[in-house]
Amino acid sequence: MIRDSLTAMAMGLMLLLTLPAQAQQYEQVGDYQIHYSAVNTSFLPEEVAKEHGIQRSQVMALLNVSVLEQLEDGSTRPVIAPVDGRIGGLDEGDTAPLAFRSLRIGDTPSQVAVFRIREDEPMRFDLRVRYDRNAEPAEVSFIQRFYIDR
Repeated sequence: MIRDSLTAMAMGLMLLLTLPAQAQQYEQVGDYQIHYSAVNTSFLPEEVAKEHGIQRSQVMALLNVSVLEQLEDGSTRPVIAPVDGRIGGLDEGDTAPLAFRSLRIGDTPSQVAVFRIREDEPMRFDLRVRYDRNAEPAEVSFIQRFYIDR
């Protein structure tokens, strides 16, 4: 039983780490890659959600933002990058702030926010990512539609 729990937890942690890679959603800003992805929280294993205080629900989703710096040798390294942002519909006046918090798994930092899904409605994300403390935050926007699996 403990072995099964550890296996489920490891798989969940890998899911959190690979969310940006799976979706291949990122913006290049100079030498930095700002990766982002949003998934339904019901995809997270129960143990992982509980450990990180994430509510699993068909009507809730998780936005994960992480930043990688491209080094001269072609490799990348993770960067701690605070994020703030808003979520809403396509109408500019219909937005609400996202509450981000830091999450670190191993040496990989990311910022996560949990939000309520609007079923089958395009949701707009407007983010400000401080990838470099000596530069203005990068503005990243994207639209995604979510479906509730009943």
